[in-house]
Amino acid sequence: MIKFVRQPVYGAAFLCSLGIAMLVNGSIAHSADLAGLKEQGFARIAIANEPPWTQVNSDGTVAGAAPDLARAVLKKMGVEDVVASISEYGAMIPGVQARRFDMVAAGLFIKKERCDAVLFSEPDLCDAEAFMVKKGNPMGLNSFADIASKGAKVGVVGGGTEEKLAIEAGAERSNVIVVPDPQSGGKMLQDGRIDVYALPVLSISDLMKKADDPNLEMIAPVEGTPIFCAGVAFRKQDGDLRDAYDKVLAEMKASGEFAAIVEPYGYSADAAMQTSREKLCGGPN
Repeated sequence: MIKFVRQPVYGAAFLCSLGIAMLVNGSIAHSADLAGLKEQGFARIAIANEPPWTQVNSDGTVAGAAPDLARAVLKKMGVEDVVASISEYGAMIPGVQARRFDMVAAGLFIKKERCDAVLFSEPDLCDAEAFMVKKGNPMGLNSFADIASKGAKVGVVGGGTEEKLAIEAGAERSNVIVVPDPQSGGKMLQDGRIDVYALPVLSISDLMKKADDPNLEMIAPVEGTPIFCAGVAFRKQDGDLRDAYDKVLAEMKASGEFAAIVEPYGYSADAAMQTSREKLCGGPN
């Protein structure tokens, strides 16, 4: 069972206090080498609360494809437990750089600019982009370019890929609304505070199912956007730990254990196995 810890996260991220398992003192001085993690018996991971990537259950336990996979890999590496902290996406990389967590296991997409800041594992979870809109898509929003040209207000999670896609497409900063958490975007759309909510397909699918609102619909995939793949992020100084993680991840991909973990959540194991970190980073990482 993945545990929760209450600790400050670099930046303005808010950490959930549900199911607090232990308080980690002196986290900034914490060592993220494999021997150290084995000795203390756990690794600290940053997550979001965005099903099916990551999910905080009502009893405070953590599930989702990203932490489930990380836990399985780490256990094979001799690290018996995981302590999870919720972070905004924009605070995850600064947080791991500051050693507030040992790694990010939250479905953080592998992108060149992020590869310059952290070390990624090989790809694990892949997805396309989607929009949630009112029934009938009244503004005709099928792409981020449509959002920009029509002056639509788009909800995005802070520091997420969708925020950058909207700005790069030419959307006015004032029309790019950062939602407090992934679950809030659907309510903001229902209340008319935004015109469209942008997240990966599986995230929007989960929200649509939970909302059970016939006045909402999903547009997927978003025109002009690629398939994105995520990986676990480590500090640049923790290359040995990343390489050890990659070794076990590769073994699990070959054995079928990887597919057995991610596919029940809706992810394609083949999609992750058909690309590479080097390709997504645009060079060695």
